[in-house]
Amino acid sequence: MSYYTIKDETSFQFEEKKSIFISNIKRVYTEEEAKEFVQSIKAKYKDARHNVYAYIVGEKSQIQRYSDDGEPQGTAGIPILEVIKKNGITDVAIVVTRYFGGILLGTGGLTRAYSKGAASAIKEGKIVLKVMGKALSVTVNYDLLGKIQYLCEKKMWHIENLEYTDKVKMTIYFEESILEEAKKTFIEVASGGCEFFEGESKYYFKIDNRLFP
Repeated sequence: MSYYTIKDETSFQFEEKKSIFISNIKRVYTEEEAKEFVQSIKAKYKDARHNVYAYIVGEKSQIQRYSDDGEPQGTAGIPILEVIKKNGITDVAIVVTRYFGGILLGTGGLTRAYSKGAASAIKEGKIVLKVMGKALSVTVNYDLLGKIQYLCEKKMWHIENLEYTDKVKMTIYFEESILEEAKKTFIEVASGGCEFFEGESKYYFKIDNRLFP
């Protein structure tokens, strides 16, 4: 199982016909976290005319909520939600704050502005893939270290940590889908002279060919 979300909590500001729009985006894992984020932005910009939001939560995008927060129905919350869906991401909450500048934007103008706010926030937050993986500890004798390091370099498996005791223990994050094949490859290269310990299954960020907790 894998899915896309955003990497960083960030914000983006722009002006549209004298109205100031401030987009804030955050990765969230529960609806409660999403609600807390929305409330924190509303508190931060409590003097603003509108704090419009939308969020999608769940590996299969099960939870989807939005609010126009006083803007004409369908011109604000739904456009933000649609931008999130169009980007194919989940576990994300976006709040677009508007300081009214005195010029009416019209329904089309509002829809475009809130869509721009959501799209810009997503771009700033950077879309990343999350995959199910495990931390694999591989323990070998010192004479096998060079072979194992060469193998990892060739396969682009990033060694996260090395511990030197009577043997050498290294930790590598693997996607679950390739874990068993990786273990077989280690065994072949080390002629069976390696020991394994697997961590618990959990989601990792995947950037290029490397996993991050």
